[in-house]
Amino acid sequence: MIEGKTLSLQQQYASNSICFGCGPANKDGLHINSFPEGDTLVCDWTPEPKYQAFPGALYGGLVGSLLDCHCNWTASWHLMKQNGLDKPPATVTAEYTVKFMKPTPSDRPLRLVARVVQAGERKASVEGQLLADGEVCATCTATFIAVKPGHPAYGRW
Repeated sequence: MIEGKTLSLQQQYASNSICFGCGPANKDGLHINSFPEGDTLVCDWTPEPKYQAFPGALYGGLVGSLLDCHCNWTASWHLMKQNGLDKPPATVTAEYTVKFMKPTPSDRPLRLVARVVQAGERKASVEGQLLADGEVCATCTATFIAVKPGHPAYGRW
């Protein structure tokens, strides 16, 4: 905890991560912060004007990045709990699909919500949503794999 605040999973387990989406140590990154809420992970994130695709709408590639990182942490957190680990395993994206439901506003807070829908020992399938004002702007289905020693992402947090 910092000054009475609960630390995000990224702050707790990956404070030295340089990931563009979720790495606390990337000074130019997005710094998403994911928090457990029941069996889901949630993240509140507010875009900056520089991330617009056109006036008032968030760039679609960034929508994908936000969902990818948040869903990845959802998978890692789930595998940690499921397998009785003391820290989340480093997971990487095997595949993900984003469906854009409506333009994502670039001028207000956004919420990411994700949950694991299927998991094995090292693999988890996740469903995620990006919402603005309680309305779904994009959805994501994704699969993540916990990497083994020798993989470049092994031990990244």
